[in-house]
Amino acid sequence: MPLTLRAYDPRDFSALYRLDQSCFPAGISYSKTTLRYFLSLRSADCLVAMEDTHIAGFILTEENPPLAHVITLDVAEKFRRGGIGSTLLTESERNLALRGIRHILLETTTDNDAAIAFWQRHGYRIEATLKRYYLGRLDAYEMRKILPAPTKSGTAAVAKSSTSSRDKTGGEKI
Repeated sequence: MPLTLRAYDPRDFSALYRLDQSCFPAGISYSKTTLRYFLSLRSADCLVAMEDTHIAGFILTEENPPLAHVITLDVAEKFRRGGIGSTLLTESERNLALRGIRHILLETTTDNDAAIAFWQRHGYRIEATLKRYYLGRLDAYEMRKILPAPTKSGTAAVAKSSTSSRDKTGGEKI
């Protein structure tokens, strides 16, 4: 079955939490409380990738125009290397640009070569090194991308997915 993208639904929380736990080591993966917090922010947006009936991945962003922050991009191990992360990122960036976002930032560990390469392939550049960012001992790169202004092809601004109206329920750790 083809990949489909949809807005986060609060019933997804347990599956997203388990996915985040499987993508990152303890201390870098989000606690239930932290993940719920991020998902409950009015400024948050979360896209979920479905492969048949399985959640294959998700991207969670927070926006404060003209800036957005990628909180996390998670893809289940069995679905990696199939373009799901790229698809989630591309759609998220498109939606953000249509809502007035011009700059996106994220963080990733300095020793995660695959993640750094992924982000660089998508136009992100290393802007700074954040000393002891993860767990008080692992350095991170702050990476940024400037989004082009949306073209005036009659496309109306895209409303955020239902994250702003959901219950309080929050790969690559970014």
